[in-house]
Amino acid sequence: MPYLVECLASVESQTLDPARMEVIAVDDGSTDGTGEYLEEFAARAAMPVTVIRQENSGGPSGPRNVGLGKAAGRYVFFLDADDRLGPEALARMVAMGDKNNTDVVLGKVEGINRKPPQSMWGKTLDRTDVFSSNIKFTLSAQKLFRRALLEQHGMRFDESLWTGEDALFTMEAYLRADGVSVVADYPCYYLVGREDGKHVTKSGSYTLRFDSARALMNLIADMVPAGSRRDTLMVRPFLVTLLPQFGPRFLKDSDEVRQKKLELAKPLMDAHWNPEIARRLRVHERLRLHLVAVQRPDLLLDVVEFVRAKKQAGALLEKRGTHVYFAYPHFRARSAGVPDWVYLAEPREAREIAGYREDAANTFLRRAVRRLRRSLPTRGVKAAAA
Repeated sequence: MPYLVECLASVESQTLDPARMEVIAVDDGSTDGTGEYLEEFAARAAMPVTVIRQENSGGPSGPRNVGLGKAAGRYVFFLDADDRLGPEALARMVAMGDKNNTDVVLGKVEGINRKPPQSMWGKTLDRTDVFSSNIKFTLSAQKLFRRALLEQHGMRFDESLWTGEDALFTMEAYLRADGVSVVADYPCYYLVGREDGKHVTKSGSYTLRFDSARALMNLIADMVPAGSRRDTLMVRPFLVTLLPQFGPRFLKDSDEVRQKKLELAKPLMDAHWNPEIARRLRVHERLRLHLVAVQRPDLLLDVVEFVRAKKQAGALLEKRGTHVYFAYPHFRARSAGVPDWVYLAEPREAREIAGYREDAANTFLRRAVRRLRRSLPTRGVKAAAA
């Protein structure tokens, strides 16, 4: 409350026939009048409403699983109580799923006092998948899921995770789905930033983020064979979940917390980091993760401070314009021992530099990566590429 009032108003405003909808509301031990308001809503709503009141579970997984167990519709949509739907959201998403016989439908997300993910909303897609689109960068639970898919595979939210449980659930759904649709031409979901700042994704111990990263990396490794497709997906947990722990907040951490973060990251880097994932990142991202992998907090602090200050790294063109190196801290410093390739820009970043010869560089880089992979043993690849 009061976010729930507007949330439920957005449900009542749906253009989808109320006879085709059911609402299952799980009051997870709230103490602010939420339960009573849900009962009032159930008494007057045009669609059937089931209200379940239970002791507080401490996280979103339990209540979502309870609701999912009661659901009877062809599709399910998980709506957070502080967010809201666009009036045509359910009608458009259901129509999209029915038209294309897809198992997951994404509706465009807009933010209210929050910044939502943006890279996947460039174009409406009747049918795509997690490997050939940017949907891996939106793993929140606010999607339309075909319930038969969830039941066929016994999918539920992991109640042992206090954050990132939605990423695990949604990634598994993407990987198991017979097609994913994207509705990008209509704002289906409004992600609301709470004034008290207590949105679940903004709170909690840093250790929970490592739990989330570990779970998602393990899921991807278990479900996708080693190779380019796995590497493409692994970018997401490294970039979105792990890297922020070594951003500006790292400068404010105590020495004890910094050391703990490096200890928590080490087994993840050892198990999953490799040159192919590294080259998919921008230089400053790759450099920070490399320093995490080799456990060099002294060098890492310099790089984080440089990035936080929004300084521009100098660009060095070599090999007749086919190589662009960005001279972030410790570039070619003998005492640091960071390999040159860590600072070598991939084409999408190198294009920013005048004089870069992309066609010739692409050929060279492909050969260089192949040579690197052949020259190192399995564990050596991970250590060197990190």
